[in-house]
Amino acid sequence: MKVVIVGDGKVGGTIARQLSGEGHDIIVIDNNTSVLNNASNTMDIMSVEGNGASMLVQKRAGVPEADLLIAATSADEVNMLACLLGKKLGVPHTIARVRNPEYYEQINELKEELGLSMTVNPEFAAATEILRLLRFPSALKIEVFARGRVELVEVKIPPHSVLDGMPLWAIYKEFQVKVLICAAQRAGEVHIPNGNFVLQAGDKINLTASHSEIEKFFRTIGLFRTGVKSVMILGGGRMAYYLAKALILSHVRVKIIELDYKRCEYLCEALPEAVVIHGDGTDKETLQEEGLEKTDALVCLTGMDEENIVVALYAKAKKVSKVIAKINRISFDEILDALDIDGFISPKMIAANNIVRYVRAMQNSAGSSNVETLHKLVNEQIEALEFKVREKSSVVGVPLKDLKTKSEVLVATIIRNGRVIIPGGNDMIEVDDSVIIVTRNKHLTDLKDILK
Repeated sequence: MKVVIVGDGKVGGTIARQLSGEGHDIIVIDNNTSVLNNASNTMDIMSVEGNGASMLVQKRAGVPEADLLIAATSADEVNMLACLLGKKLGVPHTIARVRNPEYYEQINELKEELGLSMTVNPEFAAATEILRLLRFPSALKIEVFARGRVELVEVKIPPHSVLDGMPLWAIYKEFQVKVLICAAQRAGEVHIPNGNFVLQAGDKINLTASHSEIEKFFRTIGLFRTGVKSVMILGGGRMAYYLAKALILSHVRVKIIELDYKRCEYLCEALPEAVVIHGDGTDKETLQEEGLEKTDALVCLTGMDEENIVVALYAKAKKVSKVIAKINRISFDEILDALDIDGFISPKMIAANNIVRYVRAMQNSAGSSNVETLHKLVNEQIEALEFKVREKSSVVGVPLKDLKTKSEVLVATIIRNGRVIIPGGNDMIEVDDSVIIVTRNKHLTDLKDILK
């Protein structure tokens, strides 16, 4: 497809890289010459210099002939105007990045009035993901499918765990819990395991099931920890606002440490139930004075990756039980994996993944199944996709043991009439099912793509 992206910042650049890697024709519009040159040199894209909210510039970029316009500049107003002009020029699908909480509260009305196909709010999406991790502290990462009915959870097997030395086929026999381990990381290698795979302490595993089954499994193996009651947030930006607001609604005590005095005044007014501290959250004395060692969780959301990582490591040294850090540069994944930090959040990656999912669904709108949800796992080496089966095809009505699937493809879960099925060899996919596939094969757009 032909995709025009307005804005080549962190989010726009990440979207361009992912969609370009999937074989789409990408044109990027931006005012910054050096940024465009760098993008053109590092990616297979075209670039147009200028204001993306100008009809003339959009015509130069070929918007009238494009399939999709994505506006991802740092200014919400520019994004919405760019999408409005794109619709006037005839582009069928538009996506706008909208971050301002005041706009986001009326996002449904804005989508309707502006004809937007989709909006992305990286900060809100990241805050939602952090909230899930704080509610289920045992997990390193949580992805949801089927509107929350199914969860895909990453956890690290601790030393002396009952799972150490256990083959996967023995898990149900031992614990009577319906979970499926669909990926494992060991010594830098990634596996989509079969039933004979033997777990070891130190493995990072991804398992899928309903929330209740995962919770039951964690309780059985001694990994369950109750949700947090108090959270300290370092940095008071938009993400901190969204997260604090959600935590307060969940009756969690919130303390925000922010260096900018005017921002502190705004947060005090917008979040009267939170404790807002004007101070330097990277200062050890400030953290100690504000009770770091007594809080259940620390979330580091400053604009500097280095500060977030250093403070997170300090908090782990002080035995804070749950520590999460926001990062923008995720290319050093080997280093991040080696750090003793419970979770990393990348807003730009979350936003990009949401858009890639939408694009794949667009590509196959006339097919037998559509991509409903897409998550990238294990440093983007594995994809977990949810397909909605809309009509009969070659994968429907065949026992899974008889399906000739590609290597490293796993049918992880089937959701049928709201019921979650962890499938065995005799189970079959039926029309109207939602099916979750875990695979190392990239760019699947239809469920039939899993077949050889």
